[in-house]
Amino acid sequence: MSTRTRKKAAPRRSQAKSRARKARARRGAKLPKSAVTLMVILRAKEGQATLLEAELRALVAPTRREEGCLRFDLYRAADAPGAFFLHEVWARREDHTRHTNMPHFLRWSARKDAVLASRESAFWTQIL
Repeated sequence: MSTRTRKKAAPRRSQAKSRARKARARRGAKLPKSAVTLMVILRAKEGQATLLEAELRALVAPTRREEGCLRFDLYRAADAPGAFFLHEVWARREDHTRHTNMPHFLRWSARKDAVLASRESAFWTQIL
């Protein structure tokens, strides 16, 4: 019997470009002029930290797959229980706007009031 090896299909051009763009963003390369960074600090209501973390974790994978998402990282405060930080980088502001209409974000939006004590956020653009 002979064994055949299957060739992997070459990634579509748009997928390859997307991966390259995300790799540059992770390495700290200069972002495109249209890119925006969103920094969000979230604090859980008393006794809701575990549930808030679960809700935020559920956002990560589907958001990272979205077109225009260059970075979407979740952090937990080292010295403040129940505090979380989202670091998001989007190729364009319109990509973030589209993100807010995605099913996983709408699910989060419907549930956030039950677990959030506070939320602070700001958009930033890279200058150097």
